[in-house]
Amino acid sequence: MNGITILHLGPEDHEILLRVEEGLFDGPLQPAQVFQFLAQGTHEIVLALAEGKAVGMATGVVMLHPDKEPQFFINEVGVRDAWQRRGVGRALVRRMRDVAEARGCMSVWVATEGDNDAARAMYRKLGAQETEDVVIYDWAQRA
Repeated sequence: MNGITILHLGPEDHEILLRVEEGLFDGPLQPAQVFQFLAQGTHEIVLALAEGKAVGMATGVVMLHPDKEPQFFINEVGVRDAWQRRGVGRALVRRMRDVAEARGCMSVWVATEGDNDAARAMYRKLGAQETEDVVIYDWAQRA
């Protein structure tokens, strides 16, 4: 991973995040959301930079429970196509695991689509245990 820097962003880094070119996230960054995300205190983001440009990112959140130790959910990992299969995703996930540990989280988890073979292989390579027979439900909120 020569030439790649992994940055863990904090509330003071909103300008760095706002300069990320389109295509790395699912949609355009929304300034109000960027500020709120970084200021929240439970949300985390790491960026992979090459030559000053963001080539990868991972986001996550500390999940607090009234009856157990904090957990960390890696919400999203994205790497630009030209940088895939170069170790960027693995470096991002490792850094997020370090962030989770520093935040006192006793476990880290991530979900991906069943047909995302590349992501599943990466998580296994990083030593993650795959959970089977999990069903996820979601709701679209009414506007």
